Amino acid sequence: MKIWVGSDHRGKEYKEMLKCILIEKGHEVRDVGVSEEVKDSVDYPDYAIPVAKAVGSGGADRGVLVCASGIGMSMTANRFKGVRGTLCFTPEMAETGRRHNDSNVLCLGQDTISEMVAKEILETWLNTPFDGGRHLRRVEKLDA
Repeated sequence: MKIWVGSDHRGKEYKEMLKCILIEKGHEVRDVGVSEEVKDSVDYPDYAIPVAKAVGSGGADRGVLVCASGIGMSMTANRFKGVRGTLCFTPEMAETGRRHNDSNVLCLGQDTISEMVAKEILETWLNTPFDGGRHLRRVEKLDA
């Protein structure tokens, strides 16, 4: 899959970790920043918007966004047509987001979950299929 990743200054460590996992799994990854060298505060929309635009337009299959809480990234991503961003704190939330909502952008909070949980969430989100059926009707309403 083509997966775009982005983070602000408060999510860059997890973004780098998750990016490495995605590359190891053979995904084509595009990192829109923030780079590890950035020490100053940056604005999360500057990194969420390119990812959301790529996913919404079909230029990317999925996206992963990380900030301190995940809330800002999720709010930004979900403003774009065709984007179904899921803010997850557990692997179960990631599974439901994929099965029921066909989530295509995963949003995580570096300050709210451990590295181990972030890895488990990513694995679950990547490997869980969309159930379709009655859920497809609901997703179509979101995208209308």
